[in-house]
Amino acid sequence: MYAVEVRDHIMIAHSLPDPVFGPAQALHGATYVVDVAFFRETLTEAGIVVDIGRAHEALKATLTPLNYANLDTLPALAGKLTTTEFLCRHIFDAIAAAARAGELGPGSEEIDRIRVTLNESHVARAWFEGGLGMAGTD
Repeated sequence: MYAVEVRDHIMIAHSLPDPVFGPAQALHGATYVVDVAFFRETLTEAGIVVDIGRAHEALKATLTPLNYANLDTLPALAGKLTTTEFLCRHIFDAIAAAARAGELGPGSEEIDRIRVTLNESHVARAWFEGGLGMAGTD
């Protein structure tokens, strides 16, 4: 299996209003390092997994509405508990849609799997991984 990974980061504010989250129920900030890995069994005719530049542009475009935002106030996330795991899937859905549409370069619609990892700190991270056939959000 071949893989290419791109990275960016976001700074967000949000609250997680459920007793299971203890002090994180209150408004707080987080800085995430975001890694997106693209996997495929065979390379494209150009000998690549994905166009790295286009993949990074798609990641930046996906993260821009979240960066420096209070996620509690974003209409697209209304009523959602914006846990790290939820955000992984949210970002996955946008990147997978871009890949299916061929926006990551020729052959990007043939990527086998994508993994989105959000690194909360040096001791904690979460990820979501799925194939391009997956649609919708949890």
